[in-house]
Amino acid sequence: MRIRPPKFIRRLFPSYIWNFPNEKEAVFLTFDDGPSPDITPWVLDQLDKYNAQATFFCLGKNVEMYPQVFDEIRRRGHATGNHSYSHLKGWGMDTGAYLRDVDFAGSFIGGNLFRPPYARIGPNQARMLSERYKIIMWNVLSRDYSRNLSEKACVRGVIKHLQPGDIVVFHDSWKTARNLGYALPVVLKFIHSKGWKCKAIKL
Repeated sequence: MRIRPPKFIRRLFPSYIWNFPNEKEAVFLTFDDGPSPDITPWVLDQLDKYNAQATFFCLGKNVEMYPQVFDEIRRRGHATGNHSYSHLKGWGMDTGAYLRDVDFAGSFIGGNLFRPPYARIGPNQARMLSERYKIIMWNVLSRDYSRNLSEKACVRGVIKHLQPGDIVVFHDSWKTARNLGYALPVVLKFIHSKGWKCKAIKL
């Protein structure tokens, strides 16, 4: 079960932000695919319990459908980023169509952070988006979306690998409710026990 991306992948794409190695007392929790009216408010409440800040990479179509939930993310002081409008895989897709989808999402989300869905983005797409976005990847993947992964295995995968400066991926969507519902409180408690902070990505 791969939690961290291979080192050679990170070396191939040094302009992407995979982690923050200079951060010695903080980790960066991120949540993809929201906002969701069923899941995101619960996530926000869990973060509040530990005065934790996070970054939500939102789908434009969900922001369009649930603007009040999106506004609540920001009201509570968290960062937001663009995760495309339609959750498209960039690989093999026409660059112009991909950029239009991302830019359309940007009309709802704003900001300068972008995370490509599935981490699949072509070099031309990345080059053009890098002119106006910081491309944020990750170096700890919770795999909370996997139905073959137990709740406890989800927690173990994160905690075993977690270090200061890491960017962790969770998902605030209905398909992750089982694993996220168990894992997030445990991970937050673990981070608190280590004396680390949870910071939002603001660049």
